[in-house]
Amino acid sequence: MKPCIYCNRSRSVVRLVLILLSCTITAHAQTATQRILLAISKASHTLAMVNPENLQVIAQIPVGSDPHEVIASADGKTAYVSIYGGGTLHTLNVIDLVAQKPLPDIDTQPLLGPHGLTFVNGTLWFTAEGSKCVGRYNPANQQFDWVMGTGQDRTHMIYVTPNGKEVYTTNVASGTVSVLSETMFTPFTGAPAHKDWTQTIIPTAKGAEGMDVSPNGEELWTASSENGNIYIIHLTTKKAAAIIDAKIAGANRLKFTPDGKMVFISSLKTGYLAIYDANTHKEIKRLALGRGAAGILMDAVQQQAFVACSADDYIAVIDLKKLAVIQHLDVGGLPDGLA
Repeated sequence: MKPCIYCNRSRSVVRLVLILLSCTITAHAQTATQRILLAISKASHTLAMVNPENLQVIAQIPVGSDPHEVIASADGKTAYVSIYGGGTLHTLNVIDLVAQKPLPDIDTQPLLGPHGLTFVNGTLWFTAEGSKCVGRYNPANQQFDWVMGTGQDRTHMIYVTPNGKEVYTTNVASGTVSVLSETMFTPFTGAPAHKDWTQTIIPTAKGAEGMDVSPNGEELWTASSENGNIYIIHLTTKKAAAIIDAKIAGANRLKFTPDGKMVFISSLKTGYLAIYDANTHKEIKRLALGRGAAGILMDAVQQQAFVACSADDYIAVIDLKKLAVIQHLDVGGLPDGLA
């Protein structure tokens, strides 16, 4: 297989994005509310809808040419898929999860390379890597209602606080984390104050991509694929708090467990999953999942984690209590990123 022109990796990477949500779907003329796992395969260009309890595929819906991430609306009726193109494309696919069919796309240009996605306060937030910025789309009026530049290279993953007043991004090539904060600004003496945003840039290391925020909102963790270190940022002070010499070559994604006690870090290079104690910062265990591990999704209800193993064409299902692989799931070739 030829090297991927977008990811600059030895294999074409399929971004498989998984989300657990509650949504209403119609099957066999009956309507039922259930939890659904969403999985994007870049190889087959499909969005799979999977029952997370029995891991059966319910439906597969076509998506665009280079899908990377997916997120669902708060009501579970709509999914949004970023069509990335290494920072060159400008499309968000929209999927009706009830009717299980594509809806008209959203054209993001001039914001290029949509990648990281999240849905907060009824709006869709996304990184636009090719334009070095973050954007926000309001589905209610079908308008982009906010955009802010980071000035950083490869603004890639995104996290938005529940109140929508702070945005965190990893800037992979610049080796930084951006903290975008809503504030009140007075342009000059006597002028009325108005809402504005400020940016704090926190150095990490090149290759720092996967990130997550602790459930208590106090810490942001990110890991570098280049030096294998984990970087911990205190979000109150907006300063680096600790660096862990984790030696996780090819670190790709990072997720806290639902209880906040452990942190999972996947390696796309080695296929290992490193598990760290969030309090002591000590390694608990490393699991060999295959030849390349990428996206991670936590399932608090089933007490399991899904880890996409790109090079092995499956998702490893991990018991969070036993810290062991209990099953493999096939939703299409070369799975990767999670949301």
